[in-house]
Amino acid sequence: MTRASGVGSMPGEDAAAYAEAVRAVLGELPDLPHVPELPGRGATASMTGRALAVLEGLDVDLQPSGWRLVGTSGAPGVDHRRARSLLGQDLDCVEELTQGYAGTFKTQVAGPWTLAATVEKPRGDRVLSDHGARRDLAESLAEGLRAHIRDVRRRVPGATSLVVQVDEPALPAVLSGAVPTASGFSRHRVVHPPEASALLETVLSAIAEEGAEPWVHSCAPGVPWGLVRGAGATGLVVDLSVLSAADHDTVAEALEAGVAVALGVVPTTEPAGGLTDTAVVQRVERWLDMLGLDPEAGTLLVGPGCGLAGASTSWARRALQLSRQVATALT
Repeated sequence: MTRASGVGSMPGEDAAAYAEAVRAVLGELPDLPHVPELPGRGATASMTGRALAVLEGLDVDLQPSGWRLVGTSGAPGVDHRRARSLLGQDLDCVEELTQGYAGTFKTQVAGPWTLAATVEKPRGDRVLSDHGARRDLAESLAEGLRAHIRDVRRRVPGATSLVVQVDEPALPAVLSGAVPTASGFSRHRVVHPPEASALLETVLSAIAEEGAEPWVHSCAPGVPWGLVRGAGATGLVVDLSVLSAADHDTVAEALEAGVAVALGVVPTTEPAGGLTDTAVVQRVERWLDMLGLDPEAGTLLVGPGCGLAGASTSWARRALQLSRQVATALT
């Protein structure tokens, strides 16, 4: 059966918008709802801020240049505390509105390489520049996710299974040496695939050991999906519009091998002239036909191409509706 899914982010800037996002996700994605993210509320609610809120054993603070590690004092700064408090408030809302829900549930977190490419070391420059720092950050994220998974399970007791989606939009840039240094005049060195796989595996293994399903999402072009599978991902969340010819084959092989594939096919902002579910269904069917796949082969999901934070509130809900309608038609 083809199911509808969402990537995670939604539009909105306050608690009322967050509650509405939870209701929209529960109403439009009944087979796989998720914990919404509203990055429009500021840095503490951003993809990076949300992931830093679950770290175990590392503290961070917020500088004009962005998030920065400050050590292992056990006394997090005010911005780190705010990020954790906001995540707790959001989960309180999820807990309240999912009463009576039963089924698979999903939460999201930024991955170790995206954090390494966006968070600074205590004395400046990205964590990416330091082998030891990026390893420590990955291990801290892995340990923090263990507690986070248990917390989500406690709050959503009807979740028969839990998916943890690891967002890695920066992974292609990390592997190609395209992440700029602090000065902006140079680029960080290329990270070689074995190390990239090892740190990603550190996080994915922790998720699996807690009994959750580790999925990896990126809507950037050039993601090495074979490496992601090799690191332990049991689900791939991809944007159909950025897949290369080789990617199509890799994703198809994953689907046939039993790996869940969430195919991003609905635009993240409203297209001129509108969009019908029939047009999206035809697009998915053409893709399946091109690869010789059946809609019922493996675990196929459909959803927006990427996050919906930049969409209007009306289009965000419409995008989720379209995803559900397309999934129903394909089934």
